[in-house]
Amino acid sequence: MAGRSQYEELARQLSAIGAVKRGLARILPAECPAGSAAVLTLLSRHGEMRISRLAELLAVDMSVTSRHVAHVAERGWIERFPDPADKRSRILRLTPAGEEVLDDLSRRSTEMFAGHLHDWTDAEVGQLNTLLARLRDSFSCRGAGGCSPGKHGTDCRPRQTDAHHDSYTRTPV
Repeated sequence: MAGRSQYEELARQLSAIGAVKRGLARILPAECPAGSAAVLTLLSRHGEMRISRLAELLAVDMSVTSRHVAHVAERGWIERFPDPADKRSRILRLTPAGEEVLDDLSRRSTEMFAGHLHDWTDAEVGQLNTLLARLRDSFSCRGAGGCSPGKHGTDCRPRQTDAHHDSYTRTPV
């Protein structure tokens, strides 16, 4: 286990991540704010789903999710159709236009990182990806009160064994 000073330094470094997030926000087109990009990314990654599942994945309130969904639906980036299992519910699905937006966002974010990290080696970028995925995984415990430190695998979602599986988003969200 790392010492207190290591965790304090980690907190300082992570607080500086705001600059990276602001950089990512600046590359988003005006018509596709971060919440919209997140909706598109999750639908691309997980496939069609109900809005309740999307809200869970976004980790935001249903009303916030509904606003994001309305925004992307108005632009034709997703479609909503009745759930065959429950006609009262709607299923959300990414459209070809939504895929095009994701491709553009992916290109933009890739170019931004390539520009800022031009002096990093492939191994360094890979190591950062692996460590960030592991950090995110350590915080991804959901459910009743999350999980207790050191109990991964018992009260958390199963941990991903492959850092590339479901660890990367195509967009800057």
